[in-house]
Parts: sequence; structure tokens; C-alpha cells
Amino acid sequence: MKPQQKILQQGAEAKIILSNNFIIKYRIKKSYRIKELDEKIRKSRTKSEAKLLTKASKIINSPKPFFIPDKISHHIKMPFIKGKKLSEHLDSFSLEKQKQICKKIGESIAKLHDNDIIHGDLTTSNMILVEPHTKTLNLKKISSLTKSSAKKSGKADFEAINREPKASVYFIDFGLGFISHKFEDKAVDLHLLKQALEAKHFKHWEELVKEVFTSYKNSKDSKIVFERLKAVEKRGRYKKH
Repeated sequence: MKPQQKILQQGAEAKIILSNNFIIKYRIKKSYRIKELDEKIRKSRTKSEAKLLTKASKIINSPKPFFIPDKISHHIKMPFIKGKKLSEHLDSFSLEKQKQICKKIGESIAKLHDNDIIHGDLTTSNMILVEPHTKTLNLKKISSLTKSSAKKSGKADFEAINREPKASVYFIDFGLGFISHKFEDKAVDLHLLKQALEAKHFKHWEELVKEVFTSYKNSKDSKIVFERLKAVEKRGRYKKH
């Protein structure tokens, strides 16, 4: 029996296929390139991305490939992250929840950068929010448990029912990522995210960026990166004029 497959996304560089509970990312052939060169480039980039994903998955929430592709492979197989793509859902949450999510984003970027991993395409399209289900307690106990009886029945259980489980933000698609210790590259990573928040989530983008940058201060080199970010933004303003 063949596994059920569904194309989730097809861009200029790759095709993303959902096969049962796995994601398979195929790099697309480029007809404008010499065949031998195209083969070499696609295999090299596939292997590089898989290695980067494997390294990132040890540091932050990110899908870990099942294997590092060899020299003959054009695809990466990894777990399917079931959740909400932030580009489509972030605006639907309360502002407070949006800020909590952006705090997690900033923390994850800081961890990546401290390990010299540059994502290269930091947008909310490449971030997935996974919200765990609340742990189920005995239904009879839940139905009989009220605030007035909480002290007798178990205050801890009552609080557990009402406590909101913590969500996780997963970073995906490291196709444009690379390893770099340069502060400039880390600043550009932040700049791209700032632009993405302003363009896609413009209603509260300034507050969201502030939340990201505040939590990014956990990075050991945050002061230097922020200084470089000012220079990057300054160059961008000159280009517009």
C-alpha cells in the first residue's frame, strides 16, 4: 500500500510533501543550469540544510531529519510538526499572547546565534506554534471539583485544570541558513524578522519587535549585534532614497 501524499507547498527552490506523518522536502531541478552543475548544487544544499536542521534541533524547537542525505540525495525526510503557522494565525491571538509568542521567538534566535547558526529567512511563515493539550484528569473528579470544594478535594488538581499549558514555537525551513560567527549576519537575521513583522503583522508590529529584541538580549553578543543592526537599517534607509 502506497503512503498517502499531499503537496503542502511548492516554491521556486523546493517542493514540500506530506507523506503520512512525515515531511519530505525535494529540491527542484533548475532547467537554466547545466545538468551536472544543477545536480551538484541541489545535493550540496540538501545536505547542508539537513546538517543545519540537525544542529538546530539540539538547541531549539526544530524538526530533526531522520538522516543526513548522502551525495546522491535531493530530499530531506523529517517529522511533520502539527501546529499553526504563525503567518496565518498570530494576528488572531490576543496581544498578550502575541507578545508571549514573540518572547519565545527572541529566545530561540538568541540560542541559534550563540551557536553561530543563521536562519536566513526569519519570517512567521517559517514558524509553527504547537499548543499541547491540557492533561486529562478523571472526568468525575473534574465535574465534582469546584472552588468551594477545592481545598477538600485537592487544590493542586483544581489549579492544574485551569492552568494554561505552555505552547512551543518551532522554526522550520533552514534552506537559506548557514553557519557564521559574523555579527553582521546575525544583525541581518534580526532585520529580516523586523521587516516581516512590520509587513505581515503591522497592527502591533512595534510591540512585537520590542518583545523579540528584549528576549534576544539573552544572547551573549546582543549588544554588538544591536549596534550592527542600527548600521544595517541605516543602509536600508539610504537605499530607499
